[in-house]
Amino acid sequence: MNAHTERFTLTGAAGLIEALRDRPAGTPRGVAVIAHPHPLFGGTMDNKVVQTLARAFVQTGWEVVRFNFRGVGASQGEHDAGGGEAQDMLEVVRQVAPTGAVALAGFSFGAFVTTHVLQALWDEGRVEKVVLVGTAASRFDPAPVPAAAHDRTLVLHGEADDTVPLQSVMDWARPQTLPVTVVPAGGHFFHGQLPLLKGLVARHLTATHL
Repeated sequence: MNAHTERFTLTGAAGLIEALRDRPAGTPRGVAVIAHPHPLFGGTMDNKVVQTLARAFVQTGWEVVRFNFRGVGASQGEHDAGGGEAQDMLEVVRQVAPTGAVALAGFSFGAFVTTHVLQALWDEGRVEKVVLVGTAASRFDPAPVPAAAHDRTLVLHGEADDTVPLQSVMDWARPQTLPVTVVPAGGHFFHGQLPLLKGLVARHLTATHL
């Protein structure tokens, strides 16, 4: 993301996990871990939406770790349709943030994975913020967001998303009464709207929860 981005590796169940770390100025509020879109459709930790999320987190004082799921880039292993990827993300959190405040974020397939990681981590009481962008609810089965996490969670979706129809996300969110922020005319990759996306995420990250 910038000249100060640190590239490093972690160890997961399927082998090495390739990762990038960016640090804010001053003492971090905690560590944010961000998951990328579908590995079989070109998704990597260098995706533009993922980078935009990383910038928003760094700007608001979070240390940020992005990583490649198994089978992507230098990460070892093979695609596992979500189960192994959730395991990868949990391993990343455990290793880069064994204690202290944590934020979770994901885009598309990465948002679907993030919902399952949130469920696994929620009872530890460390998750401060959650950002789900373009949540892949039409082809996958995202986990429900714990009720107590709703005010810490931002669900963002493009009105004109033709990869994950807005209706599928509403159908997932409705039984939970989980609010969804809709970007008018926004597509799946938010072309031309990344500054708006960054601003919405930064606003969520600086808001105090009830």
